[in-house]
Amino acid sequence: MPRTVEEILQHADELAARFESYEPNPADELDTGAVALLRAAVAERSQAERHLIDAIRKAREAGMPWSAIGTFVGTSGEAARQRYANKVA
Repeated sequence: MPRTVEEILQHADELAARFESYEPNPADELDTGAVALLRAAVAERSQAERHLIDAIRKAREAGMPWSAIGTFVGTSGEAARQRYANKVA
């Protein structure tokens, strides 16, 4: 890691030279359509997780036991409690 002004400037010159001479290799590039799909899926999953946490919070406020919540989310009640208790408190 450059530390002196001279080293920083030299490093900047080296990076600029690499940038200017860069020739992309299509085989190394990521498919933009696949990247877009992955980003959208991650955003949807995040939104779904927030929605699930809200639903679990309301279920707990209504007195639903962890065992019933676990059944709905596809785990045991204990697993549901371990995963969500600190998020709904």
